[in-house]
Amino acid sequence: MRCGTIGTSRITHRFIEAAQDSGKIAITAVYSRTERKAKKLADQYGIGTIFTDLKAMAKSDAIDCVYIASPNSLHFEQAVLFLIHNKHVICEKPIFSNEEELDEAFQIADKHDVFLFEAMRNVHVPNFKQLQSSLPRIGKVRSIFLHRVRYSSKYDDYLKGEIPNVFSPDFSGGALMDLGIYPLHLAISLFGKPLVVDYKAVKLSTGVDGSGTLVLDYGDFSCTILCSKISTSYLHCELHGEEGSISFEDAAKLNNIQYINRQMKQPLGIPSPDIEHDMAYEIKRFLDIIETKDIETYKLFRSQSKLALQIIDEARRQNQIVFTCER
Repeated sequence: MRCGTIGTSRITHRFIEAAQDSGKIAITAVYSRTERKAKKLADQYGIGTIFTDLKAMAKSDAIDCVYIASPNSLHFEQAVLFLIHNKHVICEKPIFSNEEELDEAFQIADKHDVFLFEAMRNVHVPNFKQLQSSLPRIGKVRSIFLHRVRYSSKYDDYLKGEIPNVFSPDFSGGALMDLGIYPLHLAISLFGKPLVVDYKAVKLSTGVDGSGTLVLDYGDFSCTILCSKISTSYLHCELHGEEGSISFEDAAKLNNIQYINRQMKQPLGIPSPDIEHDMAYEIKRFLDIIETKDIETYKLFRSQSKLALQIIDEARRQNQIVFTCER
């Protein structure tokens, strides 16, 4: 499968490196608004074709699919452009700004008989399977604590009076969209749809959330998700049950998983290494779905992306967070 990339940020570099590591996909073209940036990225990885015109890239026969890593608010328009030109799309998280965009994009993908994926790496890594298979050991689940709390270097720019993309409603930014999406997808993949959603946001002057606490009520247990781009946490994530608990370091990587029995109180390590090119697993999964036409698994991932945006839409509604694309 030949793939082009949109964007030149660090995450694009990681995707290209993971693609090369996966052995399943060849990066044959890159796009940037400026020729200089596109050429620099292409030269670094030995990629032969560069584009500064998205329409030309979408029409090109040099690619079969595209990876989109542009600001959140641009995802929908760019994804649709490639879908209508019969290209598969892998879109970086969060896949779109809201559920309405998601529904329309998937309708277009179906019409053109191509696949559309959200690049949510934490539910595709081997560590997720280790976590999922270990869950019965803690007995009846009673509470969950997940977080992605990391001080952003862009916050320093914000404090200087600038408005970086991640803190701008123009680019569908904010802590829940950028960081909370990781633990949210994890909760959805493990426990499904909550009964009630409640979000308390710390809003910035731009109108988006700098941090917040999301509570997912599952009836006999709740999942508390902390997300922040204006502070840092050094705590582990934890899943608490009546028979024991499971902890792990990072909601995005799920590394250093440990099980602690309630009676023994001795932590037992579960194989969960910190994998360098962990995006390779989602790439392999997506390519397998395309090649085998595994519609059942595809529909599962679609439903999870839809549920995540439904929850985020409700969380934003509760806090009057409105993106520019919705006005």
